[in-house]
Amino acid sequence: MTVEQKDHIYTFQEGLKDGIPIGLGYLSVSFTFGMMAVAMGLPVWAAVLISMTNLTSAGQFAGLPLIVTGAPYLEMALTQLIINLRYALMSFSLSQKLEQKINRWQRCMIAFGNTDEIFAVATGKNGYVSMAYMLGLITIPYIGWASGTFIGAVASELLPEIVRSALGIAIYGMFLAIIIPPAKHNRAVLKIILLSVAISCIFHYFPVLNQVSSGFVIIICTLLASLLGALCYPIEEAKENG
Repeated sequence: MTVEQKDHIYTFQEGLKDGIPIGLGYLSVSFTFGMMAVAMGLPVWAAVLISMTNLTSAGQFAGLPLIVTGAPYLEMALTQLIINLRYALMSFSLSQKLEQKINRWQRCMIAFGNTDEIFAVATGKNGYVSMAYMLGLITIPYIGWASGTFIGAVASELLPEIVRSALGIAIYGMFLAIIIPPAKHNRAVLKIILLSVAISCIFHYFPVLNQVSSGFVIIICTLLASLLGALCYPIEEAKENG
């Protein structure tokens, strides 16, 4: 890393530019969320409000059935905690890349918009990143996520049922695209995925267990699969060079 690269102050405009690809990706995913939300009975304004106050695709999709079925607040909170716990770890890491002059409230604003993709782009920069750059980086993805939800929600009320049903499977394709590549190259990941599927099937088909609400099923599957994965396939710490 050269001195010029290390001392470069990233601007708001650079953040906007780096956020464009992320925003375009969020537009397509949130379109599906908007469609699903309206299809499950939520009004357009509620779907958009959810996306404007949350930036978590997995959390929002998992929360939809809980909201529609009137699940207890504790179940909703625990489900979101388990699904989004990774953001806390990413925020700890990202805080090391922020300029020291960024205050607590500004860090809270950045934490609100800290997603997997934004984290990856910000931490990939040389040196420290400024508040202006982070605001620029978050702006386009935020607009893409909220506007995509609005377009999808409105389209869900206008499109024919057959088209809505076809587009409704897009989210499953997205999740498959996330898990298949690492599963192909890492047998441990593949086994943990299959274990999660098996646990989920047990809760779906077995008597008594199939009465457990979807939110707690997600929590149990996540915790059990993660625990067994950590026990069976621990990551060895890198040895320090003497």
